Amino acid sequence: MTVRPGAAIARRLTARGVVQDPAWHRAVLAVDRAAFIPDTVWAPSTEHPGWEEPVTRDDPRYREWIDEDYALVTQVDDGAPAGAGGLGRVPTSSISQPSLAVAMLQALDTTRGHRVLEIGTGTGYNTALLCERLGDRNVVSVELDEDVAARARENLRALGYEPTLVTGDGARAVEGGPFDRVLATVAAKRVPASWLAQTRPGGVIVTPWGPGFTSAALLRLHTAQDGTASGRMLADAPFMWLRAQRRGADPWHAYVDENAPGVRTGRTGVNPRVVADRAPGWGVALGHLVPGLAYAGFEADAHEHAAAGEASVYVYDRAGSWALGEYTPDGGPYEAKTAGPRDLWAEIGAARRTWEAAGRPGRDRLGLTVTPDGQHLLWVDDPAKAIEVSGGSRP
Repeated sequence: MTVRPGAAIARRLTARGVVQDPAWHRAVLAVDRAAFIPDTVWAPSTEHPGWEEPVTRDDPRYREWIDEDYALVTQVDDGAPAGAGGLGRVPTSSISQPSLAVAMLQALDTTRGHRVLEIGTGTGYNTALLCERLGDRNVVSVELDEDVAARARENLRALGYEPTLVTGDGARAVEGGPFDRVLATVAAKRVPASWLAQTRPGGVIVTPWGPGFTSAALLRLHTAQDGTASGRMLADAPFMWLRAQRRGADPWHAYVDENAPGVRTGRTGVNPRVVADRAPGWGVALGHLVPGLAYAGFEADAHEHAAAGEASVYVYDRAGSWALGEYTPDGGPYEAKTAGPRDLWAEIGAARRTWEAAGRPGRDRLGLTVTPDGQHLLWVDDPAKAIEVSGGSRP
């Protein structure tokens, strides 16, 4: 009996019920994922917290990882590791977790003859799956990083795949459209207008999307005759962000200076802990309604009886506005400091009221509409039920 190149991964995914479409099952069986994994990958370092350490083929972990349902970091710091000995600070390219890759491919709802534009070639593994399913002539893939693109081209050619590969910015238009489907293997905080313009009416865009406050969720958009695209969030999709949309790795204190002139002191009725609420859907709504938001929280020493349960919570937008809220279990109003043009506690409070008035929807009830001019409208249950707050400053 002939052993298929992708048999090990296919067996794991089908046993867990991940692969539902026989056509994608055949594609996974046909493609050797290991052939797309470079000699060095990176993983979080135990000896150097906050860094990614290189793991090579002679490491026992390498063999274990390439045969399992893991995402693997294949580049750090845009190809120039920032630390000694190859240590990297920021993962910048990866080969996706197979179960998530298949979930995204199945969400395309594609069939033979459809033409697909892939944003983010990466190692080329996902591109190969598309070629198996649709044929090389129907696949166009775009990769921004020249070195990553060159390796993907080599990987694909070595296995006999000849899709159209473009080295360039996937957020911009490419030749060959319109396409029946657009698939992004990078996350977007703002869905580029070019993706809508390059998708035929009635087509589908599948992309990880998030407002940036939480990790991305898998979003499936349907394009309409008027150039808009609308759809729901399906599942977690923790991908790296489009390079132009990713944030720096600077710590919170790079944006907060309590001794700077103009800092305002007072109180807020907003519970500072609300920003850490993990209720499904809240993080999406908060990030959308309070753009650019980030936070850092610090618990008081539990051994100090008087301070037990207290916390200092900083919120900031990386654009000159920040606020501090001093939480105490005695309740509000809470001591606060604010700086910059935005009153972030006021915006957070308005966002919370809006989300609660909408019924505290979970992510499964949320959807997004994107217009050709770049507007992003978050809605609950139906595109006609947008959730927005009135007033307040925006970055």
